[in-house]
Amino acid sequence: MKKTAISLAIAAVLPTLANADAFEFYGKANVDFQSADEGDGAVTDIQSNASRLGVKGELPFDNGVKGIYKMEYGVDIDGDSEETLKRRNVYAGLEGGFGQVIGGRFDTPLRLAQKKVDLFNDLEGDIGSVITKSENRESSSVQYTTPSFAGFTATAAHISHSDEVIGEDQFGEEITRDNGTSVSLAYDRNGIYLAYGFDQGVEAHDWQVQRLAGQYNVGPFQLGALYEEQEKDDGTTQDGWMTSAAYTINRWTMKAQYGQSDIVVTDAETYSLGLDYKLSSAARVFSFYTDETAADGYERSYVGVGTEFKF
Repeated sequence: MKKTAISLAIAAVLPTLANADAFEFYGKANVDFQSADEGDGAVTDIQSNASRLGVKGELPFDNGVKGIYKMEYGVDIDGDSEETLKRRNVYAGLEGGFGQVIGGRFDTPLRLAQKKVDLFNDLEGDIGSVITKSENRESSSVQYTTPSFAGFTATAAHISHSDEVIGEDQFGEEITRDNGTSVSLAYDRNGIYLAYGFDQGVEAHDWQVQRLAGQYNVGPFQLGALYEEQEKDDGTTQDGWMTSAAYTINRWTMKAQYGQSDIVVTDAETYSLGLDYKLSSAARVFSFYTDETAADGYERSYVGVGTEFKF
C-alpha cells in the first residue's frame, strides 16, 4: 500500500501504527469557481465539493481475520462555518473469509448501489439535487457484506433511529423514523455492473425505496443508468431515473448526464455536461454545466471550473 509523506510522518510519531496496512492518511481537495443562477440572477463564488481528510487501516489477527477502521471527515475549504470538520464515514469492524462486519456511521447499501453511475457526484449535478432523496449516510448502523461469489456481493445494514424526528411534511406534520434496514445485491465483473438496492424505514418511518443501477465499461466508453421508486407511508409513490455517458481519449474525459424525477420536486428535469483533463493519477482539472427545471417555475443553472487533488 502506498504511503504519502504525511502518512510516514505520522507513523514516525505513532510507532504502534508504523506498518503500512495499519495506518494510512488520505484526503481529497475538490474546489471549483462557479456561477450559479437560482432564479435571482447569477452569483459567482467558490465551492468546496466534499473535500475530506481521513485515516484508515487494518490490523491482522489470527486465523485470517483482521480488524478494519476508517475515520473520515469533510472539510469545507472555503466555507464560513466555524465547524472545521464534519463526520462522513466513521466505522470499525472485522473482515475475513466470512465477509465483513462494521459498525458506526457510513453510506447505506442502497446509496452505494449506484457505484459511479452519477458522473457529477458532489457537484451541482449530483443526483441528490433533484433525482433522489436516498443518498443517505446513517449513524448507529451495523452492516454485513458477504464475500464475492463469482462477482455477486450482498450487503445488509440495520440502522437504529429511536423514533428520531427528522423534519416536517408539507402539512406541518412531523416526519419520524424508527429502526431502518438497507440492503443491496450487486454483480460486478468483466466491465459489467448491475445492482438492486432496497431501503425500509431509512428515509422516513415506513417509507420504502427501491433502486436499480447499471454500468457498462468497454474501451474508452462508460455507460450508466439508474431507476428509483419511493413509496411513502400513505401509499403514494414517486419515481425518477437518470442516464450517464463518458468517453475518455488520452487525458481528456467528456461526460454527459440526463434525468427526470418527481421524488425531490415535481416534474424535475436535469442535465449536465462536463469535460475533465487528467493531470496525473491523483489530480485533474474539470469543468461543468448543469441545468435543472421543475414545476412551479423552478429553474436553476450552474457553470464552473475547478481542480481535484487526491493524496
